[in-house]
Amino acid sequence: MSIKIKELPKTERPYEKLELYGEKALSNAELLAIIIKTGTKNETSVQLAQKLLSQNDTKAEDLNYLQTLTIEELMQIKGIGKVKAIQLKAVGEIAIRMFKTNNYKTVTIKQPKDLAEILMSELKFEKNEIIKVVVLNNKNVVLKIKDIALGGSNFANASMKDILIEPIKMKAPKFIIVHNHPSGDSTPSTQDIIFTRNLYENAKMLGVELIDHLVIGNMNYTSIFTKMFLNNTKD
Repeated sequence: MSIKIKELPKTERPYEKLELYGEKALSNAELLAIIIKTGTKNETSVQLAQKLLSQNDTKAEDLNYLQTLTIEELMQIKGIGKVKAIQLKAVGEIAIRMFKTNNYKTVTIKQPKDLAEILMSELKFEKNEIIKVVVLNNKNVVLKIKDIALGGSNFANASMKDILIEPIKMKAPKFIIVHNHPSGDSTPSTQDIIFTRNLYENAKMLGVELIDHLVIGNMNYTSIFTKMFLNNTKD
């Protein structure tokens, strides 16, 4: 039978260890153990957390992996019931929202990474493709970020009218579109490039400038205007 958490020295118990040394002193498994709270008859909460992390085939101890699991998938792990699964999903969503930039209206977009850094933490966990329009003023300060379309795991479809209506309604001179690739690979597809070219031309006729299209992957991004040299060929 496994040793119980309360039988461990205080310096090895997750709760007490955090109180004594701070949260940064804890391993991923120990932090998860605090959320999980209780183990099973044969496993401590720390061992259960380690088992949960070890389910990831690509990289053990990768906490991002947990956010991709559904409640049902979490419950398939022995020792994780519905309550624990819901708690883990709630904590994951809190983490995403903590990294989400709400004060984006003070941000000036000087280069693609400025916008990528705002949206990457939010979009890297998404299982579905999302298209966002980012409306800018003359000085490239962000005025608004709005979701335009939500698709499946491979493709989200938005009409040019859906995208253009926001900057036109706000009488904004510039905008950027952003979408994610749930696969994690930010390489733009041929369809992405064709759509970007057509959107640029249609926006130009309406007096609005599309200045970039960013594709967000898992901690990586691609600027279509930069990578595909659209700045040299869009005219």
